[in-house]
Amino acid sequence: MSLNKKIYLDYNATTPTDSRVVDAMLPYFTDNFGNASSDHSFGWYADEAVEIARNKVAGLVNSRPVELTFASGATEAANLALFGFCKKNSNKGNHIISCKTEHKAVLEPLEALEADGFEVTYLDVDTNGNVDLNELEESIKPDTIMVCLMLANNETGLIHPITSITELAHSKGVTVMSDITQAVGKIPVDLQDSGIDIAIFSSHKTYGPKGIGALYLNKNNNISVGRHLYGGNHEKGVRPGTLNVPGIVGFGEACEIAQQNLEENHQKQSSLRSQLEEALLSIEGTTINCVKENRLPNTTNVSFKGVDGTKLLRYLNKLAVSRGSACTANQVNPSHVLKAMGVENDVALASLRISTGRNTTSEDIEQAVSEIKKAINQLKTVSI
Repeated sequence: MSLNKKIYLDYNATTPTDSRVVDAMLPYFTDNFGNASSDHSFGWYADEAVEIARNKVAGLVNSRPVELTFASGATEAANLALFGFCKKNSNKGNHIISCKTEHKAVLEPLEALEADGFEVTYLDVDTNGNVDLNELEESIKPDTIMVCLMLANNETGLIHPITSITELAHSKGVTVMSDITQAVGKIPVDLQDSGIDIAIFSSHKTYGPKGIGALYLNKNNNISVGRHLYGGNHEKGVRPGTLNVPGIVGFGEACEIAQQNLEENHQKQSSLRSQLEEALLSIEGTTINCVKENRLPNTTNVSFKGVDGTKLLRYLNKLAVSRGSACTANQVNPSHVLKAMGVENDVALASLRISTGRNTTSEDIEQAVSEIKKAINQLKTVSI
């Protein structure tokens, strides 16, 4: 089936690059192709474009431009942050606190740090994915150097109370890192006001190009990271390598567009989510996960009881939806996020993440619900 005949409802996995972003990028592949580190007019022009983009990205998340380091994406930024900060500060302690529902981009580096001798406490969550702030406080020890908790969950859309988390951690002298990838461009993100010390996020979740992201280091709190990669002094030595100037320009353009349309897009996505969830709840045995919690406006995580989840996506061949994170979508395993929330394996397997975007219409939602109802009825019939 042609992709243009499918309804795309997986915007949390990636977004189409905005045509205005592509237009902004194109000259930096051809005419303005200079290396931003070159000491001549081609390099100066490229470097200026990078700094203009850095200002635009900073504007969307309310940071200072100097606090942003460009990387190849949020995953690389997570590695730079976790290894760079924890190893640099190992003389102060080796204990890190995180959560069982974090993205694999954070969980796997944490596992590697554990293999290197660091101790990691993974907080439990309740049935809605919330961490217990009392448990967080009790988990902080004299050798705790970092609390690492995401702002918004990529599978359920749950938004953590990050300001309360940073206030608690800071009262104990502990640094806070947050994966803000899914929140940026969907809800207001204010890094200065939140108190976050280290943040990671990516361009391709907000209608920018793939292959570019950012690492935020709070200069007000004197946050820095040690070198994890080597090969040059680009980006103040934090991330060496020739800068992806077209990608950075596109990232900046995408952030500027997102900032201009943030409130309007929020209202549209909230309306589409309400339409979707009201219709889905008419299907017997349906549960909307985290339905009463503070969530991203575009994200629905829905579970269907009594359905063979191993076949569900194959029956939905006219829709682009996911079982969970795109990083694990090719594995037929229950979501680690839903399992941490206490959802049984068979129900977790029969769960979908549906995420809408700028191009989603009310008609798309109607057709998607029709396809889901048809698939659920077929699978319930087959399972009898």
